[in-house]
Amino acid sequence: MNDRGYGDVGVQELCDCAGAKKGSFYYFFPSKQALALAAIDHQWDRARREFWQVALAPDLSPVDRIRRFFSMSADRMKAEFEEVGLCRGCCFGNLALERSIPDEEIRVRIESIFQEGVSYIKGTLEEAVAVGDLPSIDTTGAAQAILAYFEGAALMAKTRQDPEVFRKLSTAFLDLIPSFSSQD
Repeated sequence: MNDRGYGDVGVQELCDCAGAKKGSFYYFFPSKQALALAAIDHQWDRARREFWQVALAPDLSPVDRIRRFFSMSADRMKAEFEEVGLCRGCCFGNLALERSIPDEEIRVRIESIFQEGVSYIKGTLEEAVAVGDLPSIDTTGAAQAILAYFEGAALMAKTRQDPEVFRKLSTAFLDLIPSFSSQD
């Protein structure tokens, strides 16, 4: 599904790839949507532990943590491209683009993941403001913009099938911050 999209992969193909019988699939999952929701939760738990909490860990200054967030993303995209020959982009963004309109349950699940991502970024921005690394800003708006920028850069890299596109675009995320200055 990550390579070709949700709509292009059927239950039988999923079973074939997993070496499972279709009856076994339906014993555990009532539908492909149920499997997708379980996969979303599993992938987010893993991404939270192995990526978000690592990238934004408080061992660097807050701004440097956000830089590391983008740098780690670029490194992962490049490694994946070298391993499988595809620049897949963000699995959550991809699924949101494909399923947000026809599937409300998937849309809501992805939206909650995006909101949690915004919370991670917002907390880091609040620390940056508190220590004087950034001026007083609307941290919620800036965090939403940074996540949207991240998703857009991932989509551009996927569209061009070039992970270096993400790396080049990701260096400019700080340019978004001044437009979120708080009004005193």
